[in-house]
Amino acid sequence: MFRVVTDTIRLKTGREMQIEDITGKVEERLKASKLSDGTVTVFVPGATGAVTTVEYEPGLVSDLEEAFEKVAPRHQEYGHNARWGDGNGHAHVRASLLGPGLTVPFSAGQMILGTWQQIIFVDFDPPARAREIVLQFMGT
Repeated sequence: MFRVVTDTIRLKTGREMQIEDITGKVEERLKASKLSDGTVTVFVPGATGAVTTVEYEPGLVSDLEEAFEKVAPRHQEYGHNARWGDGNGHAHVRASLLGPGLTVPFSAGQMILGTWQQIIFVDFDPPARAREIVLQFMGT
């Protein structure tokens, strides 16, 4: 029987450009859902966080940080900052480039990810905060 199970992951971030491997947390929630085959949508409510998949290792984490600094530099002028004065225009641009969600298939109760592929959450906003990631499992 087809079912939909919605769950959340809660994180506390401590710095800008914090990159967290959430693969294990998604796997735990998949197991708890008791679904075998389907998809999970991983979604970040908010405009300064994002999710994607990478090979989660220190070299690549550093490479991502450097790449985002080149593409959307922290100390550049942004229209968002001029309008709101909150200094996080770069965080909005960076999050927009990755996007707030992704979908991962699963079969036999296991997510179908590559050998070196993990799901990450990236917090682009400078202040430390509590974050919520929504998981929606759909399947049988």
